[in-house]
Amino acid sequence: MITTSQFLRRALLADAIFSGVSAVVMTLDAGALAPFLGLPEALLRETGLFLIAYTALVGWLGTRPAAPKALVMIVVAGNAAWTLASIALLFSGMVSPNLLGIVVVVAQAIATGVFAELQYVGLRRSEGVVAV
Repeated sequence: MITTSQFLRRALLADAIFSGVSAVVMTLDAGALAPFLGLPEALLRETGLFLIAYTALVGWLGTRPAAPKALVMIVVAGNAAWTLASIALLFSGMVSPNLLGIVVVVAQAIATGVFAELQYVGLRRSEGVVAV
C-alpha cells in the first residue's frame, strides 16, 4: 500500500468522471452513435460496458488515502495501452470510421494518454509503503 498524493487522487477521479460519462453515453446511445461516427455499435456498447467497471475501480482508488501501488500501476499501464490500442485500431482496417469518428477516437486516445501521464506523476509524488 502507498499513501496516495492528492495529485494522484485528483487524476484518478478526473479519469473516473471522464470514463463514467463515456460509459453512460456509449452504453445507452451506442445505436445512435454508431452511424454518426461510422463505428460498429457493438464496439461502442461493449466499450461502454467495460468502462462502467473501470469507472468504479478508478473512482474507488481516487477516494482512498492509501491504495495498492500495483493496482495504481495497472491503471496507468492500462491507460497507456488503451491510448496505443485506440490509434492502432484506426490503422488496423478493422473499422472504417468517418472523419468525426476518427476525431473522437484520437481525442479520447489523447485524453487517456494524458490521464496515464498525470497518474504516473501522481504515483511518483505518493509516499512509500504504509502499514495496513
